[in-house]
Amino acid sequence: MRRGKKYIEASKLVMPGKTYTLPEAVDILKKMEDILKRKFDETVELAMKLGVDPKYADQMVRGSLVLPAGLGRELKVLVLAEGDAIKEAQNAGADYAGGEDIINKILKESWVDFDVVIATPEIMPKVGKLGKVLGPRGLMPNPKTGTVTPNVKAAVEEAKKGRVEFKVDKTGNIHMPIGKISFKPEDIMKNAYAAIDAVVRAKPPGAKGQYVKNIAISLTMSPSVELDIQTTLKQLQEAVA
Repeated sequence: MRRGKKYIEASKLVMPGKTYTLPEAVDILKKMEDILKRKFDETVELAMKLGVDPKYADQMVRGSLVLPAGLGRELKVLVLAEGDAIKEAQNAGADYAGGEDIINKILKESWVDFDVVIATPEIMPKVGKLGKVLGPRGLMPNPKTGTVTPNVKAAVEEAKKGRVEFKVDKTGNIHMPIGKISFKPEDIMKNAYAAIDAVVRAKPPGAKGQYVKNIAISLTMSPSVELDIQTTLKQLQEAVA
């Protein structure tokens, strides 16, 4: 892929083969943004390579967390429910709430104008038919990520505060947004430590050997900055203590 002059200039901030502490990496991303001068507030993304093989059920890594400094954008939340739970979802701030009417709308119109889908346990048998639409987009409700729950109010409020989900892909990698480059450095680091901690805590029973093999952060359209794993995990323990 051919890179532009600004991208090439930004990449010079990262020394080949060198790893950085999280504060150093965030500082580099800030400098990259000054060079790249994008016309939008770029997302800061976390990538982790894990020592797991997700084709085995006991090595699947999946979960969610509420970013302490928020996500930096308003998420559109859909709640699939029945009865009083629909009103509860609306009162909690859900952008959309309904039952079979919305399920049919998604099926017939391939409507996916939302970022998070929350469902009550009672309606899940009907939600199952949405797997082909929501699954590939990572939107299918799941108890492990807290999106299948009877406590609709709490789930909606968490989503609005900056709740993100993560799931290891078939190559053993996890990618997730952890904020915007316009955030203060300390807020980016706070979110990064929280996200890394959540992935570390989600270590599956079948994982053998080194669990975290690589950690890197980047902007939406920038070179990535690799973190020093040992230093980062040590600083993580101090940050969450």
